[in-house]
Order: sequence, then structure tokens, then C-alpha cells
Amino acid sequence: MPDAAELLAAYDTQMRPAEYATPEAGITVERDGPVVRMSGRYRGFISSPRDLGIDGDELDALIARQRDFFAARGEAVEWKTCGHDRPLGLTDRLRAAGFVPEDQETIVIGTAAALAVEPPPIDGVTIRQVNTDADYERIAAMESAVWGLDLSWMAADLASRRSYTTVFVAEADGEVVSAAWLAAKFGTEFAGLWGGSTLAAWRGRGIYRALVAHRALLAVDLGIRYLQVDASDDSRPILERLGFTPVTTTTPYVWSPN
Repeated sequence: MPDAAELLAAYDTQMRPAEYATPEAGITVERDGPVVRMSGRYRGFISSPRDLGIDGDELDALIARQRDFFAARGEAVEWKTCGHDRPLGLTDRLRAAGFVPEDQETIVIGTAAALAVEPPPIDGVTIRQVNTDADYERIAAMESAVWGLDLSWMAADLASRRSYTTVFVAEADGEVVSAAWLAAKFGTEFAGLWGGSTLAAWRGRGIYRALVAHRALLAVDLGIRYLQVDASDDSRPILERLGFTPVTTTTPYVWSPN
């Protein structure tokens, strides 16, 4: 298993460019200096390298251009930052431009082969792969219930990523109680693990671990070497116990027209 420094270097050189390398249909990708912006999803996205290579007034102008671009579209935009990014004052400048930080998460990376262990059965729960619009709508409804927010947009978002994303649901008595997906990053050794939210009544039963295992087994079949997660404070301890290594933190900075 590579150490944390090697894993972080692989993340920076492979995963960050992969954020915009193969956009789904309907997504516009434009480069502005060192950053790449994507529009056409439920909110915009700014991808940046580890080191922007600029600072001061030049950086402020770059940030303002991204904000103003999405303001003209009437859309929110997320600028994804990492804890090891440069220049050091980037997040202060984002705040000054009106970007607001969301929750910090930890980027953890594990090897698919080490994680690909057949999970034990969970009483009353069935895990299966899904790919229909109806299933995506059921997942969006479950996510909305977990977070107390209207996340109905997730159904269309999952559908738009169907070509490179494999979705699993955990069901009990016909109800989706958890869902998670694997997003292959073409041209890299990586895939991202996303989702994993579980209805409160079904937590603590091993569903999250089982969904990780199912996706790792698939990743091995697909020839994927590394699995990466933006882990919440709740999921990070579980993932570390499974064999993931923390390499840095990540915080979305979001500007919204509202």
C-alpha cells in the first residue's frame, strides 16, 4: 500500500484533472487561466490544481470572474478546495468574494483489492445494483428524508452520470434505506465512492460497510486500483478501519445568487 504522500500525489495528478476530463452530455467545460469551470449541472463547479500559481490582485480577479460568470447565469457555483492547496490565502480570498464554506471533509484513499471482501448478509436488507430513472427518484427521496432538504435534483444528476457511474441501493421491505455509487474516472487508476447516506432507523447495522465492499468488488472487476472518498466526520472512522488512508481535507466554497 502506498503511503499518504504517494496517494496524495496520485490524487493531485490523476483525480483533479479527471473532474472535468470526460463531462456528461449537456455540461460545458471552459478553462480560465489555472482553473476549469463546469456549467450545466444543478450548480456550477470550479476545479483547480494544487497550486494556482498566482496570488494577490491576479487571484482576486480570477475569483471574481468565476463568481460573475455564474451570477450572470443566475446559478450557484462550488469552488472545491483542498487543505494543501496553494496559495495559502486562497480560502480567505474566496470568502472576501462572497463564497461561503460548507462542511469540511477528509479525502481518504484505499486500494480496491484490499477492500474487495464479500460482506456478511444483513438481516432484512438486500443490496442490488440499479440504473433506472424510477430507482434514481427513490434514492433522491431517501436522501431528502435523511438530510431534511429537497434533493429531488439528485435523480436527474444520477441519470446524467449513468455512463460512468454504478449505483447500489440497500432495500428493506421494498424501501430504499441507503444508496451509494461508484464513479469511474476514465484514464486514471481511480474511482470515487459517493453517497452512503442511510435512514436513521437503519444505521449501525453494517449497511455502509457493505456498500463499500460491493463497490470495491466491482472496482476490482473493472481494473480500478484506487478508491477515493470525500469522507464526513461520521464516515471517516469507518473508512479508516476498513483500510483507507487520510491524505488531506476538502472544503467546498459556494457562491449563491440568493
